[in-house]
Amino acid sequence: MTDRFAVSTTPLDGVKSIRRKRIGDERGWLERLFCGDDLAAAGWIWNVAQINRTLTHRRGTVRGMHFQRAPHEEAKLVTCLKGNVFDVAVDLRPDSPTYRRWHGEILSDGNDTSLLIPPGFAHGFQTLSDEVEMLYFHSAPYAAAAEGGVRPDDPALSIAWPMEIVEMSDRDRNHPLLNDGGNAP
Repeated sequence: MTDRFAVSTTPLDGVKSIRRKRIGDERGWLERLFCGDDLAAAGWIWNVAQINRTLTHRRGTVRGMHFQRAPHEEAKLVTCLKGNVFDVAVDLRPDSPTYRRWHGEILSDGNDTSLLIPPGFAHGFQTLSDEVEMLYFHSAPYAAAAEGGVRPDDPALSIAWPMEIVEMSDRDRNHPLLNDGGNAP
């Protein structure tokens, strides 16, 4: 824990829940979304190579589960700026005791929480409100040739999405199932 962040472990080794602390007065508030020195205590040991922002219009939409293969593996620090999501990380490290297990938690514009996801994990989310904006800090730039994904509805993962999936991209829907040879690293 630092002055700006409270860090909690999750059931997946290396995945951390980061609660930001707001500093405010009658004018409003300030919260630090990223500080390399403070986040090093949580396990963020990488430089920030890319920052992405997404907008998802419709409640119930699933985006993911995406990852980058070696040598372009990436860590992510994921934050919800507007709305709320059920954010999920899946352990795809074959030598891990939590291989193929997932962890999900609510990220919202009101709970000041981010998820730190190290390399070797797939990531995705389901929108629980309309007009959701997400912000991602990536430790490596996107490399199209290293892109991978697992199906959000893969029975081998049994992710308990909180609501019916109403929208998903064709790309996400067409990732192979893990037990059929999969698309894992």
